[in-house]
Amino acid sequence: MNKHGVPIIDNKAEMRELISHIRKNNNIIGFVPTMGYLHKGHLSLVQKAKEISDIVIVSIYVNPAQFSQGEDLSRYPRNIDHDLTLLKNLHTDYVFIPQEDKMYDPDHKTWVHVTELEDKLCGKSRKDHFRGVATIVLKLLNIVSTDLMFMGEKDYQQVVILEKMISDLDLPVKIIRCPTIREEDGLAMSSRNSYLSPEIRINATSLYQSLNHAKDMFHKGIPEVKEVIREMRIIIESKGGKIDYIEAFDSKILQQIDHLSKGSRIALAVFFDGIRLIDNIEI
Repeated sequence: MNKHGVPIIDNKAEMRELISHIRKNNNIIGFVPTMGYLHKGHLSLVQKAKEISDIVIVSIYVNPAQFSQGEDLSRYPRNIDHDLTLLKNLHTDYVFIPQEDKMYDPDHKTWVHVTELEDKLCGKSRKDHFRGVATIVLKLLNIVSTDLMFMGEKDYQQVVILEKMISDLDLPVKIIRCPTIREEDGLAMSSRNSYLSPEIRINATSLYQSLNHAKDMFHKGIPEVKEVIREMRIIIESKGGKIDYIEAFDSKILQQIDHLSKGSRIALAVFFDGIRLIDNIEI
């Protein structure tokens, strides 16, 4: 045990050895992959994992491969001591913090592409982002060898892509989807929220307001996506948001739709003062 009170593993070989030991007792392993700077959204995943798993492992790794050109990897918020305190309080069994220079070899050449799904929505403006996400998650799953992986629906496209990867590659793991955790005013919790000034933070609540307005329009008999998005734009742009995209799509294959129906989704990505925020809602 270390000063943080939670067992930390920092190399792949030790993690594989631990997994081998856990497997001997037929324990169900729950895994929560994170990039750290934990908030209540992350902690809700750990809590869910604790409910239905015997052993819970949380990884903390800021994955350079999922940062697109122009995105500042060094600026991504980090506070490992705070993260470990939070995980200790939840009685997390193990924390995997791989050494940054050991996850990718200098001559790394292998990448995971989930075609069709990775180029939609966020993938249009964040080139190679989901290639990096899929690759690191596959690497982590090969190391941790978990039964269950817990992921939040705020990153809805990411969840769909990883579910497809797991299915296509016959990986023996199931993703447990968990609901988006929000602040009291509706803003989806995100590590990037820490970048927002108090004024911009208030304006950013227009994202959730616009999504709820879209749902209200549908329930009032207005299913036309063009009309719904037009009104969403008005709400967001009136608060200074610069829209990357707003799209309505089929929840299973992310195919754009022209008319909303029960079970479809609307997702958006919007810049506030240069900070890119995402959110989505089920109709």
